[in-house]
Amino acid sequence: MPATALPTVVIGAGPIGLAAAAHLVERGIEPLVLEAGDSAGAAVRQWSHVRLFSTWAELVDPAAEKLLAPTGWTAPDGATYPTGGDWAERYLQPLADTLGDRVRFGARVTGVSRLGRDRVVDADRERQPFTVHIQGADGTEQRITARAVIDASGTWSTPGPIGGDGLPALGERAAADRISYRVPDLKDPAVRARYEGRRTAVIGSGASAFTALADLADLAEDAPGTHAVWVLRRGIGGSTFGGGEADQLPARGALGLRAKAAVDDGYASAVTGFRTAAVERSGGRLVLVAEDGRRLDPVETVIVLTGFRPDLSFLEELRLGLDDRLQAPVELAPLIDPNVHSCGTVHPHGVRELSHPEQDVHLVGMKSYGRAPTFLAMTGYEQVRSVAAALAGDQEAAERVELTLPETGVCGGAGLFDEPDAARAEEGGGCCAAPTTLQIGTGTPATSGGGC
Repeated sequence: MPATALPTVVIGAGPIGLAAAAHLVERGIEPLVLEAGDSAGAAVRQWSHVRLFSTWAELVDPAAEKLLAPTGWTAPDGATYPTGGDWAERYLQPLADTLGDRVRFGARVTGVSRLGRDRVVDADRERQPFTVHIQGADGTEQRITARAVIDASGTWSTPGPIGGDGLPALGERAAADRISYRVPDLKDPAVRARYEGRRTAVIGSGASAFTALADLADLAEDAPGTHAVWVLRRGIGGSTFGGGEADQLPARGALGLRAKAAVDDGYASAVTGFRTAAVERSGGRLVLVAEDGRRLDPVETVIVLTGFRPDLSFLEELRLGLDDRLQAPVELAPLIDPNVHSCGTVHPHGVRELSHPEQDVHLVGMKSYGRAPTFLAMTGYEQVRSVAAALAGDQEAAERVELTLPETGVCGGAGLFDEPDAARAEEGGGCCAAPTTLQIGTGTPATSGGGC
């Protein structure tokens, strides 16, 4: 079979994977989307309670919208902020339904290689199609041949561990029943019961940690005895809580202020310079032990929010060019280095920055960012537009930038827009609007604003 008759395999039926399929269809290339979950946006649904910083206008891919339009699909109000659940139900699932048999659920990719060539063999390599090994929900195995592979599987399945050295702390796995790696949905009665009236350690220093701290502070108002112990690997400085009202991203600044209020009002206590080396059990509770020997008072539960990392295990037979630190493509890594960039300063990029020594393999979306936390949905949509153009042989379109980001930047985020009245961009600030005031936690004001 000629290579052009083979499908292009897209790994993952999340926002970027489905957008990739839409762009491929627009280009006359047949996609086959392989999703390990049983529905579109399976990972997004796991944080369905979280409201994004993005408006609907920034979360719908243009090619996907064109594909959906003839079906009678109605775009949500572009000025409002959806939850993860809204995004999955009102956009991702209808898009997957429109793609039909081009999307296969319950299909976990276990390996990708060149047909008849492991990563060592040079001879005739680029003329061989790809072979993609998948495992069905019932355990059956299958091999699919493809002309190209677009990996949009994200990083959700591989959260960072407790250990300050990037490895699981001693005892971390054994204490798995009391450790969570996600922002809890405290509106769920069963989840709420796990935390109310108890001490919880929150490990992390980003927006997810801010959200967890603020939510636990709100819970503490209703459930006496609820207390968060915020564990930071570094000290507290001027940038710990973000830029506050001066933050380029008002919503991010609001989260930082909300977390600061939790500490200032006594609902959370901060422990700085604490790099966890071990987790010990003590009378049904957990004790965190630092590398320097310090021990925290026992807690009932631990929430670990130390970022995510890509799962590269099923790509090990491919020749990828990845940055040693970020595990992102070498040309992309300098553009997204979190030591230098926030999401608003990452330039749009495409196939040139996403290419690897292995031709026609592309990591896109959050997977392409490796360990960098600065990914934007709109940036991912631009990535797959460029990749699809390149696969179609339209190099001029592949190298053309078709995305302009607001100067203030736009970020994905969590948890601030919980009130119905705050779910509109014009009321919540918008990506470029002046910040407005939102009451948080115990009444300390925080700026709220838009983003993507």
